[in-house]
Amino acid sequence: MAQSHPALDMDGVFRALGNRIRSIRLDRGWKQEDMQARGFSLRHWQFIEEGRPITVRTLIRIAVALEVPLERIVAGINGGMPKP
Repeated sequence: MAQSHPALDMDGVFRALGNRIRSIRLDRGWKQEDMQARGFSLRHWQFIEEGRPITVRTLIRIAVALEVPLERIVAGINGGMPKP
């Protein structure tokens, strides 16, 4: 018999990522405009923090721009995925 899993909440995952990214940026005392010097357009950065979907490549670029390990951004955000 197939095991049933609740639907993944991908919108919630991206919102949580956006909130975490915003929090890290603010902890550094940086404005959204400061991210332009780190390779992001202002509008793209606003989309990221709003919780729009991003690629893994963009997630890695964000970690590099914020000077944090990728794990700090994604830790604890699972969108309803089953725990190991």
